[in-house]
Amino acid sequence: MIYSLAQTAKLNNISVFKYLQTVLLYMPDYINEPEGIEELMPWSDRMQRLCAINKKATVEDGSDNPALFV
Repeated sequence: MIYSLAQTAKLNNISVFKYLQTVLLYMPDYINEPEGIEELMPWSDRMQRLCAINKKATVEDGSDNPALFV
């Protein structure tokens, strides 16, 4: 399940580390309110804002490909 979350975060162009950290931090808040869990999905506006890949974190080979594990 963690691997699936990490791959989905990559596909949504957000930091895998920041995403997993945020999900594990906020998931307990949704135990009694599962309808709000959509906010924790990698494509949600909240996660896009909180877990955005830092523009400075690029691969050192000169390409503009973002480093996904920042």
